[in-house]
Amino acid sequence: MAGRINDDDVKAVRDAVPIDAVVSEYLQLRNAGGGNLKGLCPFHDEKSPSFHVSPAKGLYHCFGCQEGGDTVDFVMKIDHLSFAETIERLAAQAGITLRYEEGGYTPGRQQGERTRLVEAHKAAAQYYTDQLESPEAEIARRFLAERGFAQDAAQHFGVGYSPAGWDHLTRYLRGRGFTDKELVLSGLSQEGRRGPIDRFRGRLMWPIRDIAGEVVGFGARKLRDDDNGPKYLNTPETPLYRKSQVLYGIDLAKKEIAKSSRAVVVEGYTDVMACHLAGITTAIATCGTAFGEGHIKILRRLLMDNSGSEVVFTFDGDAAGQKAALRAFEDDQKFAAETSIAITPGGMDPCDLRLAKGDQAVADLVESRTPLFEFALRQVVSRHNLDTPVGRAAALDEAAPIVARIKNSAIQHESAVQLAGMLGILDTQFVVRRVSQLARWARERGRDGGPGQGRPQRHDAPPAAEPQRPAPGAGGPALNLRSPAHRVERELLKLALQRPDLVSPAFDAYGADEFTAPPYAVVRQCIEEAGGASAGSADGDYLARVRDAAPDDTVRAMVTELAVEPLHTRRDPDEAYAGVQLVAVRLAAVNQRVTEIRGTLQRLGPRADPQQLAAVQNELWVLQQYGQSLRERGAAAL
Repeated sequence: MAGRINDDDVKAVRDAVPIDAVVSEYLQLRNAGGGNLKGLCPFHDEKSPSFHVSPAKGLYHCFGCQEGGDTVDFVMKIDHLSFAETIERLAAQAGITLRYEEGGYTPGRQQGERTRLVEAHKAAAQYYTDQLESPEAEIARRFLAERGFAQDAAQHFGVGYSPAGWDHLTRYLRGRGFTDKELVLSGLSQEGRRGPIDRFRGRLMWPIRDIAGEVVGFGARKLRDDDNGPKYLNTPETPLYRKSQVLYGIDLAKKEIAKSSRAVVVEGYTDVMACHLAGITTAIATCGTAFGEGHIKILRRLLMDNSGSEVVFTFDGDAAGQKAALRAFEDDQKFAAETSIAITPGGMDPCDLRLAKGDQAVADLVESRTPLFEFALRQVVSRHNLDTPVGRAAALDEAAPIVARIKNSAIQHESAVQLAGMLGILDTQFVVRRVSQLARWARERGRDGGPGQGRPQRHDAPPAAEPQRPAPGAGGPALNLRSPAHRVERELLKLALQRPDLVSPAFDAYGADEFTAPPYAVVRQCIEEAGGASAGSADGDYLARVRDAAPDDTVRAMVTELAVEPLHTRRDPDEAYAGVQLVAVRLAAVNQRVTEIRGTLQRLGPRADPQQLAAVQNELWVLQQYGQSLRERGAAAL
């Protein structure tokens, strides 16, 4: 049985790896104010960033889908890892050696499946790069040289060579402690007549890395005429490798894509290499499949879907390239970014173009791009006979919806005028009105449509309202936890979690009954069990203890949400701001109690026991005086 990772080591890993550094491997983050960062959530589709990260607290929370937690939670969810696998990966990044209890640690037996497969790919990638220097690999080195790639270029991209024998890699990895089952599961080996054999043999090898930089698969190019396999052979679908969810070169391009707000999509491994060497370091490619939904999600998180971002597709000018471009246009609306197309001259791909005309020709190709909608428009119009009224009308019917899809209204109007000219329709305003009408209908359908069809919400700040939530453990009516009645309670809890120094020791004297929303009362109880806000003022483990005190995942998620959500103040919170929240919550509790006592007096009536009546009236008087003092003196009256 696998040993349990030492608790102190788990804590060391949590403390050593900053959450913003980990999250930034998967999406672009920008300043959200108050020391927080924000980006497009990787766990659900959204148009505006609602995913907030708090580096100071080591927590993240999405105000759109309610996912949240710490660094370990993030890695577990995004990479589908177990807790132990996540700790092992983060420990490796931080250079921390883990200790295992209950009988010690046996590498290879106690690591999780995904970790083992990643380690196998890492070892295989190194093996292949070493083999590129062997005498047998002369054919591979010649292939690279003929395409303009020197040795340093091969090293930069980790290009390697798989020997032509049946089981060279398989035997090498067995010697490194990997089992036959692991090798077959990884896709590095396949079953032969007498056991596993190498999947890739006698080929040029490109390691395919995920966005975090881990090798998850390989692309292999045929080199010899006697190789009966396909020209390109990729790793099959495995627990690590999903071709619809990986982009070759994304690990090298991601920072520049985020920085420049541009991605260039090419068709092959050598095209990515050629573009990067020509200075187009935002180039990426799919791995033997069409550009699709999974690839879009990766890019959107890096581009942040701002209106100034751009995705440039490069395709050959032949029929297949045009078909691919039109297929890409079908996904255009899944980007907030503008999409463009660059048609390579003479059917040359970027690799051929660089070889024939140099680096500048590749850069010029990208700069010569045309908006993808304009390309699609010309393709549609070319299919109709514009010499007849019927042909012009049919072309307008097919082309007008394309123009109506253009996001920028100014460009949409200009393109409608352009379309009229292309069709030879003299009444330009007729075409403009037709396009405007179609665009308006599309917007109205979106507003009236089902989930995901409406206009995108802004999430620059947490939404003013959230889905109704039942109280934990209760079957009563749902609560709007951001209603005016509960807003100050929410703000006070946020202060108690984010800035406990501003609300202690007063906060710790507040009773659970002063929080009228049951979920907030439970969070307040968690804070008390963690030692109170006073203990959190100078304690780095305070938030972790509050989260650990949560009775279930729902409350733990609520704690995370409150710890990350920005405070409702444009300035840095101070004691005066905290005092306002403390007074507001206490005053609301006093007013509620006053209302209850007045109801009691009404029920007692004039025939009540004089002693009981006097006690109730005295409590009412005391509370009314206290409420008056709170209104007049503020925090000084607490």
